Amino acid sequence: MIKSRLVVDRDFVISELDRRLFGTFVEHMGRCVYTGIYEPEHPLADENGFRQDVIDLTRELGATVVRYPGGNFMSGYNWEDGVGPRDKRPTRLDLAWYSTETNQFGTNEFMDWCRKVGIEPMYGVNLGTRGPDEARHFIEYCNHPGGTTLSDLRHSHGYEAPHDIKLWCLGNEMDGPWQICRKTADEYGRIALETAKLMRMVDPTIQLSACGSSFWDMPTFGAWEDKVLEHCFDEVDYLSLHSYFGNHHDSTEEYFGNIELTDRFIKQTVAVADAVAARKHSKRKIMLSFDEWNVWYKARSIEDLRKPGWPVAPRLIEEVYNHEDALVVGGALIVMMNNCDRVKVACLAQLVNVIGPIMTEPGGAAWRQTIFHPFAQAARFAHGRVLRPVIDSDSYEAKSCEEAISYLCAAVVDDEATGRTTIFALNRHLEEDMELRIELRGLGTDRRLETALELFHTNMKAVNTKDAPNTVVPRENKEVRFEGETLIAWLKPGSWNVLVSSAVAQ
Repeated sequence: MIKSRLVVDRDFVISELDRRLFGTFVEHMGRCVYTGIYEPEHPLADENGFRQDVIDLTRELGATVVRYPGGNFMSGYNWEDGVGPRDKRPTRLDLAWYSTETNQFGTNEFMDWCRKVGIEPMYGVNLGTRGPDEARHFIEYCNHPGGTTLSDLRHSHGYEAPHDIKLWCLGNEMDGPWQICRKTADEYGRIALETAKLMRMVDPTIQLSACGSSFWDMPTFGAWEDKVLEHCFDEVDYLSLHSYFGNHHDSTEEYFGNIELTDRFIKQTVAVADAVAARKHSKRKIMLSFDEWNVWYKARSIEDLRKPGWPVAPRLIEEVYNHEDALVVGGALIVMMNNCDRVKVACLAQLVNVIGPIMTEPGGAAWRQTIFHPFAQAARFAHGRVLRPVIDSDSYEAKSCEEAISYLCAAVVDDEATGRTTIFALNRHLEEDMELRIELRGLGTDRRLETALELFHTNMKAVNTKDAPNTVVPRENKEVRFEGETLIAWLKPGSWNVLVSSAVAQ
């Protein structure tokens, strides 16, 4: 058994946790929309064609924000194609995913779905094939109350009240060679600036996110962020980050290094944004929107990315997640919580079927993948302020990471309103149990344990399937107790753990 120590103090606060950190992503790609969230022929479809089983699982997942309509799809999308009577909507070639887009699901259907689920939309505008004029027309259609051609067009489509969408992305991955109409940093920075100005003229209450580098290891990383923000710093609220994790060495220990690399990615992006602020002698702080992140490495062949013949809603990148994938997702959530002073929005990509925590079969079942569970638990229990964790734990060396990797990875969230304190802890030792002593300083000596859950399986490659959906699921951890202010827990090797305690009412 290895021994670790975690110390937090009620006065050492990183920041209040923005609940938008638990967002997700719906793109017109593969089966995310069609036979994912929308399948009128399904026996559980409602009057709008929305799958009720997927709605129920999305609510259970606890997602707070959902980004739409892409993704790469966004850079070739005409928003006008997806509004109005369905029988008059055009069918288009989707050049991003070599598919046929029927446009039977669009802006208004998505807003109906968001309202039914109880989730905030994060819309994107096309800065690939289109630009500022399309963006200002789109936001006028969505957010202006009435009395203009576009707002009255929305009325004619059955939506008298404005959608009042507050959160917007200015394009997607615009430095990527794969992107439709990619841009240089100067080109994108200028168009992002002018688009932001026009959109704010229509609705000054919105928040805008500019594209950062598509990935941390892009040759453009750093220089791209610097140049883009040099142009649009004063007109945007967020800078986006995207990251997909993979076990490319077939080693769980090496795979865990993605968690440390994510922390480095965040801190380096913050450093660039703050350097631009310093040059501009500005007190503004650009916050981060980690609006695409997930595990994705198994379903990456050309066959996974495109099918011949321009099909409608083909099966694309339907990654099957295992136990170790769930641990990495949990570790990434810990990193984002511990950087919540700057990471204010995050979107797990995607919601259904396409690298999704939820899987469906057309006309059939829906089930939870392994990564569903750490996300759902974090979204459920992480309310309040994140306390700064001080960790004392043994570590190991890995080629994927320059620094030693601590066996303990942890975040602590304290909710003053309810008196609940939640510890999220990952034991990255694959062979030894961990005795974890958690000192909750200043949070009261009279506390009780409310919940202790662990996600553990003896097989790192264990998966959940349609026929065996509960192979990897959270279970109660009975090896947890209080000794005064100290909470002592025994964590199984290779496990994700959630420990919730509360002050006893006097």
